[in-house]
Amino acid sequence: MKVLPDTSVIIDGRFRRFLMENEVKTILVNEAVVAEIEHQAAIGKTTGESGLEELKKLRKFCEEKGIAIEFVGDRPPVNRLKDVDDIIRSSAYDNNAVLITGDITQKTIAEIKGVPVRYISSKKDIRMSIEDFFDEETMSVHLKDGVKVIVQKGTPKNVFFEKKDRILNEDELNEIAIDIIERAKRERDCFIELDEQGAVIVQLREYRIAITKPPFSDRVEITAVKPVRKVPLEEYNLSDKLKKRLEDAEGILVAGSPGAGKSTFVQALAEHYKDQEKIVKTMEKPRDLQVSPEITQYTSLSGSMEKTADVLLLVRPDFTIFDEMRKTSDFLIFTDMRLAGVGMVGVVHASKTIDAIQRFIGRIELGIIPQIIDTIIYIDKGEIGQVFSLGYTVKVPYGMTEADLTRPVIEVKDFEKNTLEYEIYSYGEQVVVMPARKRSIKPPRNIAHELKKIVRGDFDVEMINERKAVIYMNSMDIPRIIGRKGKNIEMLEKKLGISIDVREKETENISVTVKMTK
Repeated sequence: MKVLPDTSVIIDGRFRRFLMENEVKTILVNEAVVAEIEHQAAIGKTTGESGLEELKKLRKFCEEKGIAIEFVGDRPPVNRLKDVDDIIRSSAYDNNAVLITGDITQKTIAEIKGVPVRYISSKKDIRMSIEDFFDEETMSVHLKDGVKVIVQKGTPKNVFFEKKDRILNEDELNEIAIDIIERAKRERDCFIELDEQGAVIVQLREYRIAITKPPFSDRVEITAVKPVRKVPLEEYNLSDKLKKRLEDAEGILVAGSPGAGKSTFVQALAEHYKDQEKIVKTMEKPRDLQVSPEITQYTSLSGSMEKTADVLLLVRPDFTIFDEMRKTSDFLIFTDMRLAGVGMVGVVHASKTIDAIQRFIGRIELGIIPQIIDTIIYIDKGEIGQVFSLGYTVKVPYGMTEADLTRPVIEVKDFEKNTLEYEIYSYGEQVVVMPARKRSIKPPRNIAHELKKIVRGDFDVEMINERKAVIYMNSMDIPRIIGRKGKNIEMLEKKLGISIDVREKETENISVTVKMTK
């Protein structure tokens, strides 16, 4: 029998298995197959690298078994590689060979055109798959060439690692990787989200898988992550105040460190909005949120989230979940959609709650931030750790004293306690994020007590505001309180935490008095 294989059965070893089980005298390999595999390998795709390795093994196998192997046809230019399936079908027909394929579409068209064809289904006897390393408690699996298998188990509240005795070699890892990639191409709810030189990101149903190889990584490595359980919003024990906020808020940031449970929370939030008959969509890359079929999951369109946003604005969802915002373009898209009136829930990596806002500073105008973000929810170990709300006002920022320093200030408050935590404002060309420390303002009588240690004569203290006081005293006492080069007054201001203005008294023989200006 004379056969001609296409690319689909070469790259994963199916064709060699076919040769072991069938009597074949001559193998024809079209130059289009070689060109396609070579092109994929040149741009660093895993399928290309595995295809080259399989061609080497095929040559060796044929030499050992005495099977003739011939290369036929002309090498197509790169711009014709998209027509490789048609080229291979025509080559099989012209050479009176049986086409061997693992592509159901290729098989169907070959039959329509009268080309002899044999279809080989995907191999079922692989020694191991990525699922073999998971059980109900496993959150992630880390496989690396020459290193013991590491599994992460537990929940976001209680995580622990286990090292297995098993060590995988490069061939075993490549076999697992090819199985993952081939299944992602043909199975439902599976996607190849990224395929670059040395790195492939795959969403294999609920598994998010990263496959890396040299030169990107030092060795072949496969990391797979799986959500342990789906948590309804009710299990987060939200206060009535926060429940009401989630009903009204339309610019929510969900922050937390990697693995803290952010995705689990936004899944619950998405389901909550869906149950309230809201139209909910997601923007993800990779699409790893585990949500109901009613919630459509979008990824980047032609590699661009901007194009995805254009589509979403036409779809008009009530809420959009934007998972894993990292690049500047992601924050600009979030801003644009929020200003367009779409309810947005963004997910960001942050070690502290305030860091979620810091991710926007410098990327968009400061004054727009309170218009697009009204609530920040920090997730820690699978639970809601802290909630901030944002407001906008005009005031003298904390730490400044002069009234002419009044400016627009973003107030970041603890949502549950309604206490001011941070102030964000512009100072010159800089943006200041100032913690609102507990203010220890000395009452006027305490100020008078400190002054008596320095001043012997009479004086009056007038509090202009909580940060500024004016002291009226005899002219002969003023040098004593000012001190050499202003050291005394500077030290007193630091001790009391206020600004002090010293003025000469207009009348004499006035005893120490204290008054507050309303």
